[in-house]
Formats: sequence, structure tokens, C-alpha cells
Amino acid sequence: MSTFPNSPKLIKAGLVIVDAGTARVLRIISLQYNSDSLTRSLTAQTAGGSDHDRVEPMRFKGPAVETFKLEADIDATDQLEFPEQNPNAGQYGIQPQLALLESLVYPTASQLASVDSQASSGTLEIAPMLAPLVLFVWGKNRIVPVKVSDFSITEEAFDAALNPIRAKLNLGLRVMSTDDLGFGTKGGSLYMAYLQNKEKLATKVQSASFATLGIGGIA
Repeated sequence: MSTFPNSPKLIKAGLVIVDAGTARVLRIISLQYNSDSLTRSLTAQTAGGSDHDRVEPMRFKGPAVETFKLEADIDATDQLEFPEQNPNAGQYGIQPQLALLESLVYPTASQLASVDSQASSGTLEIAPMLAPLVLFVWGKNRIVPVKVSDFSITEEAFDAALNPIRAKLNLGLRVMSTDDLGFGTKGGSLYMAYLQNKEKLATKVQSASFATLGIGGIA
């Protein structure tokens, strides 16, 4: 961390876990280190025929399908130097951090027990288990509801008890739009705010001139 008084404050990217029903914040997860890169892809949802049909003017069916991919590092090396200040690191390594992130992709033990109880009692139709809403936060201009689409962990170093002490995560996130969440939900309103912010940012780019393009105009 820089000691210069005028250095900008370093903010962390992370995830906010929200109760899907009540919109209550359940947990805030900050990444230990910000990823050096963030891969984004956008696929337009357009109306029209098959690829072999004549091309029609673009007509949108809904928001573009947007995905994020990033790498994140977790490292307990510094914490292990001061075990009295970080007892969990000495006892478990980075397993607590990994367990917290892994909880994003599976139901809780109590949910599984509840489903088993319903099945044992003869319930014919059991509703799928609802996961909390996940918000991806990459600075104040990118706060967007997402669904974890893929998640892999490479554990790279271990202590004497085989607790992982360093790992690299690969995280794939799919943005959930109003098509997925609807307009009347907390997630839907957050997506609309995300989209509106994009539109505001786009207006800050100065329009080019015909001369820039090497033409005098459009006949």
C-alpha cells in the first residue's frame, strides 16, 4: 500500500450476496487482489430468420447477453507471518475463503435436508431450491446482478497439514437482465440502473466529424 498522502484509495472488486425474496444484504465478499484483466462478451438478442435468410434491419428482442470472466488470487502467505493476528490462516489456510466462494454454486445443507424431508413425506412436486441473488461489483459504475456460470479453483501451495495457502480462481459470470429477473424485482431495478449508467457514460464521448472519416457527408 502506498504511503503517499495523495495516493488514490484502492477499492476492491467483489460480490454482494442478497436475499432474493427480501433484498436484504446477506454477505459482502471482497476479492483479496483485483484481477489484472476482465474479459467481457456481449451477444445481441435480435429478431429475424435463420442465418440463411435475407438480412433484415436489426430489431432487438431484449437486452444483450453479457458475460464476465476473471481470475482472482487468494494468498495466505502474509497472514501466516503473523499467526497471532490471523489464527484462522494458521489453522485452515485459505479454506474458509474458498468455502465461502464455493457456497455460490451449491445449495445449503439445510436446503438439501428439507428437499429430502419433502420427498420422504410423499410430496409430488418439489420446487427447485432458490439461491440468493449475487451482485458483481467492479467499481461504482458496474454493479450488476449475475449468475455464476462456471467456477474453477487451482490450489497452488499447501502447508504442512495440506491446507491450501495459495490458489487461483477462474470465475465466469452471466449478467441477469430484466428478461431473467423481471422489472418488479430488486435485481431487475439494479440491472436497469446498470443499463442507464452505460447510456450516460456513452454520452460523454465527443461525436466525431465527417472530416475525421475522410468524407464530406452522406449523400
